[in-house]
Order: sequence, then structure tokens, then C-alpha cells
Amino acid sequence: MAKFKAPIIEEKSSSVSVDLSRKQERQYGRYLQDFNQGDIFIHPRAFTIDRTFAQEYATVFHDACPLFLSAPYAQAHGFKDLVVHPLQVFNVVLSLGVQNNSEKAIANLGYYNVQFLKPVYPGDTITARSRVLDRRERGEGKPGIVHVKTLGLNQNGEVIIQYERKIMIPPRKGDGPSQGGDPSAPFPEVSNPEVELPDLKKLNAEMIAHTGSNTYFEDFQAGDILVHKNMRTITDEHVPWTYRMGNTHPLHYDKIYSQSLSGPMSGEPIVYGGLVFGWLAGMASRDTTENMLWDLGYTEGYHTQPAISGDTVGAITRVLALEDGPMSGTGVLHAQFIGVKNKRPAEVLDEHGEDLFIKENEKKNLGKEKIDSKIFEIERKILIKKRPS
Repeated sequence: MAKFKAPIIEEKSSSVSVDLSRKQERQYGRYLQDFNQGDIFIHPRAFTIDRTFAQEYATVFHDACPLFLSAPYAQAHGFKDLVVHPLQVFNVVLSLGVQNNSEKAIANLGYYNVQFLKPVYPGDTITARSRVLDRRERGEGKPGIVHVKTLGLNQNGEVIIQYERKIMIPPRKGDGPSQGGDPSAPFPEVSNPEVELPDLKKLNAEMIAHTGSNTYFEDFQAGDILVHKNMRTITDEHVPWTYRMGNTHPLHYDKIYSQSLSGPMSGEPIVYGGLVFGWLAGMASRDTTENMLWDLGYTEGYHTQPAISGDTVGAITRVLALEDGPMSGTGVLHAQFIGVKNKRPAEVLDEHGEDLFIKENEKKNLGKEKIDSKIFEIERKILIKKRPS
């Protein structure tokens, strides 16, 4: 450890002249021209997730699965410690990528092919990197679509999550320095991914009692529509949670920036979508994932309407298919997951019926109106325990 004499701090501002020609206002984020197919961005910063952060996420987002709350319960299932919630991992990895991928974004257009490959435990450190898969321009002066693939890695360089994302990015007006990535940077994506989980152990009666009796695999049938009773009013808490995840887009915490925009995103800061997803999943957890062993991932999903502080959100799950799991004593539930706001989920379902489950992007071609109270849609696969014998 180096030691040196502490300096005396002298005031100098009054003796140094102000030169306004030296003014700088640094910009972060990339414009459309800065994305080239094959570019790789190594995202700045890394997150070590400690136990307090992991448990706080699980409680603030209302998750009922004890894997994320109780070390003895997780260890009884073969995990080495309580598990960091997969959606917390997703949020941190996505947020690490914002400075390179979407800090200039107009809209997040969707998540695709989300796969959680390894558990994350308290004390693990997460980093992220992205590769540009495609850039689609839509005409001079118009925003275009950037398609990226992002990897989250642990401190051992192992891929813990990988997913794709499409983002609407505006072009740079006038000339400016290019901020392209490095196509030669390492990008260890997993082309034939395998999920790495511990073997399921036989549980004693005490551990079985930690969860309810109606959320085992056998309790679900294809076609079930689960209307989740509890809702969650989002407050200004979303602002510090945006910081906590590492998301740097000013749309989520800067009111002056938000009010300077035009269109549906103008006005109050928009709640970061990953947080909305987390609260919706938490509202559903007592009915669907209390006996979950793993979140296997998601197909394509969309935030179909923004949320702001004061909105109240809730969720509906439709069971699409069931199949035996890859491990003894497990099954896989494939579900459609819908988020709503400012109306009871049961009320939205009664009002719109089958139309609620049609993708919002497909409504126009079908001659149907979009649903204002619907804010999110995605399909997910969940690995769930079968009822202990």
C-alpha cells in the first residue's frame, strides 16, 4: 500500500480566468450511423451482486419463490446458496449495455430469445458485451432499427445469460465522430446452449412446507387462464431502482429531458421496462412460479405501452403447453404472459376477451384496435417441480 503526505488544498478558482471557448458537453450513447453489422461493444462497468441486493430485489418485486429468499431452501435443492433472481440478472446485463446500445434510443422494440444458462449467486460479478446483428435504415432523417445480441458473463468468463434486443435509434444530424465498435473483440456466445443446474434433491417435510400446495407442475393444465389478483402501484421508487440496475438512459429519471421530447414518451419520466417486467412477474409468482426451479427464458416480448409513476400494474398468465422436464421430478410450463395497467386484470379480460392474447403488433393487419390498458406481452418457459411423492 502506497503512503504519501496529504496535500494542503488551496482555493484557486478566483485566480484562474474563465475561458468559455473551452466549454465541453460530453455525449453518451450512439446514433444510428454508429452501429455496423459485426461491431462488438464491451460495455463499461461491472456489478458485484451482494446478498442484500439480491434479497432486496426479490422482496421489492414481490417474488414468492424461496430460491431467491432463503439460502437453506436453495441449498436443499442443490444450489450452493440462495439464487439471484434471473430477472435481476437480466436487468443488470441490459442496463450495463445501455451506454453503448440504447442511451440515444427512442424506443425499446422488444426482447428476443432470452436464455438463462447458469445460476448467479451473491458475490458473483456480472459484465456484459453486445454484438450488432443488423442495422435497418428507414429513410433519410428517420430513426432506424438496430438488432443486437447481448451476453452477460460472470467473473469466470462464463456466459450466464444471452438474449437479443431490437432498438429504435435516431440518426445523427450533421457530421460527427463515429463511435463504432471492435469487430475483433471476443464474443463467446453459446451456439448450442445448455442450462447448468444442480440435481434435484429429495426434500424433507420442512422444506416442502415453504411453498404452497397448488403451484406444482400437476396443478396446471393447457388452456388455463390465471388472472393474478394482486396489483402493484409504481411510485417514484422506480427512479432509484433504475440507478441500482445501472441504467443510464435519462428518459427514466430526468424530467427536463422527458418533457423536451415529443410524442407518447414525452412528459413524466418513463418507468424502465425491465422494472415493469419484474413487478409483473412478481405479481404472478404466487400463482405460477412459487415452486419454480428455473426460469428457462422468453421468446419475443414487447412493452406495448409505457408506464409512469402512479400507474398500477397487474398480470395474467395463459398456460399454452406442458411437457416433462429434463430432470426427474420436473416439468416445463410454457405460458403467455400479459401485463395491464390501471384496470383490474379481470376487468381487462372481461372487456377484451380473446383479443387480449393477440399480439399488439398484429392488430392492425387484423383490423383490430390496440388495447390501451395492455402494457406488456411475452411468452416464457418455466421449469417447475412435480408434487413430492
